[in-house]
Amino acid sequence: MDPHRLAEARSLAYHRVVAKRLTTDAALLARARERVTAWLALVPQAHYARAWADVLARPVPEIARILVDESDRARELRQSTPFAGALDARERWRLWRDVAERVRGAA
Repeated sequence: MDPHRLAEARSLAYHRVVAKRLTTDAALLARARERVTAWLALVPQAHYARAWADVLARPVPEIARILVDESDRARELRQSTPFAGALDARERWRLWRDVAERVRGAA
């Protein structure tokens, strides 16, 4: 199993769950925005923080679409996500296990 492919599949699956929750959990988006603000305060020139600030300033449906997009830009954004910690450990491990089984089955 290609570890890079597995990591990308896990990240996409994680962000699919986050995207679904954005419409019902306003605190999730607020925490992500706070995290990006903190990143920018520490390293104002950080390209990933500026990119996320741009994304998170958009309407929720558009943010959700970007989170699950399979473009190179979206993949790059997901590598430094402000949504870390959005899922509890049990949920995250269950998701990761399910993704690993799917990737193994597709190989």
